[in-house]
Amino acid sequence: MPPLLVPRRDDALPERLARSAAERRGTLIRTEEVLGWIDERRRANRFRVERIPFEAMRGWSFDPSTGNLGHDSGRFYTVEGYHVTIGRGVEREWRQPILNQPEHAILGLLTKTFDGVLHVLMQAKMEPGNCNLVQLSPTVQATWSNYTKVHKGGDVRYLEYFLGPRRGRVLADSLQSEQGTWFDRKTNRNIVVEVDGDVPEHPDFCWLTLGQIGSLLRQDNVINMDARSALSIVPFTSGADAALHADTDVLSWFTGMRTFYDLRAERIPLAEVPHWKRGPDSIDHEDGRHFSIVAVEVEADTREITAWTQPLLRPCSEGVACFLTRTFDGVPHYLARARVEGGFVDTVELGPTVLCQPEDYAHLPAADRPPYLDLVLSADPARIRFDARQSEEGGRFLDAVLRYQVIEIDDLPYDPPDDYCWVTRDQLRAFVQHGHYLNVQARTLLTALNSMEET
Repeated sequence: MPPLLVPRRDDALPERLARSAAERRGTLIRTEEVLGWIDERRRANRFRVERIPFEAMRGWSFDPSTGNLGHDSGRFYTVEGYHVTIGRGVEREWRQPILNQPEHAILGLLTKTFDGVLHVLMQAKMEPGNCNLVQLSPTVQATWSNYTKVHKGGDVRYLEYFLGPRRGRVLADSLQSEQGTWFDRKTNRNIVVEVDGDVPEHPDFCWLTLGQIGSLLRQDNVINMDARSALSIVPFTSGADAALHADTDVLSWFTGMRTFYDLRAERIPLAEVPHWKRGPDSIDHEDGRHFSIVAVEVEADTREITAWTQPLLRPCSEGVACFLTRTFDGVPHYLARARVEGGFVDTVELGPTVLCQPEDYAHLPAADRPPYLDLVLSADPARIRFDARQSEEGGRFLDAVLRYQVIEIDDLPYDPPDDYCWVTRDQLRAFVQHGHYLNVQARTLLTALNSMEET
């Protein structure tokens, strides 16, 4: 009878991941050639995205009784109303449009070792909302509606490595959230699988090391949001045990934040959302801030279906997502915030120090703007450790770009406000292995931190 027990951990994996992260030049394709390869894939295929009025959409319509915007199939997603109330002393309450997409998506990274170095299979993927259309995505990025062919399109390549009988070894696997301000409880399965055998080739895919991906992440709008999310769960460890707060103490603080807030969020008819006006080609807030709902017509030779129309959420301005960092006794720490967002599954997730669209607060006095925002906006460039603009989910958002930063500030206090906590990179790495602990913007920044040498 074969042994029943197996090791709980792969003790060799951290060293293999570190070796891949250290290989920045590339072995199968040189790093300096990757952008040219993406451009070649962009030129080799036909892509077109055009704004259209709502009435020109095919298969999408507004419900005459609720005003909700949905697909005739009842699948994909709907644009509905949302009523959010957050209780903490003085209650905050508002109504807004929201994207409701109850089905899970798969964000899968396929990995394989070449010449002793672990590589990741990345896809040059067109998404209609990307500012430059084509970016590097996970090996598989597909919703349930996509891979069950609700749209009657083609097969999702490499899906068989992530569904059904196992064809490889799982390195990481967890359910993670998307934007809780724009989605109602949206969850994706982030999964990393390693294979040993031959993998079919396709011209829209290429193998890159973790170090190459980390280098490309420092450039604007190259690695898409879903790839950044899936990369964040790669189980790096450095063996550093020291931190300002023990893991149990951080988790206790985090659990306390989750129980402290009284969050009530419910979908309501879109027609009942005040201060938002529907026109022939957009739904907008009356003050011109926040975001709009618009419609687009898309052509893309490389997608499972080559032509379609759909609504997208379009932010009115660029956002910022920043971790402030300070070193305590030689160990870098990052100031995480317990963020409450209406669309979170469990009320609170750890987010960056600052996360907002600054223009939404530009008209307010300093005391009413998000904490630390003015410090981030006025930071000395010499203190910025990471700085790149990155697109958010291009399948649902149009021209949604955040400026991601890590900024070192030496005189930040040891004791921050109650909803903030100092954590190390290794603590973030441990927490992201659990679903709904780090929000999607914090996961992008963790992927950036994983690509950086800490001092």
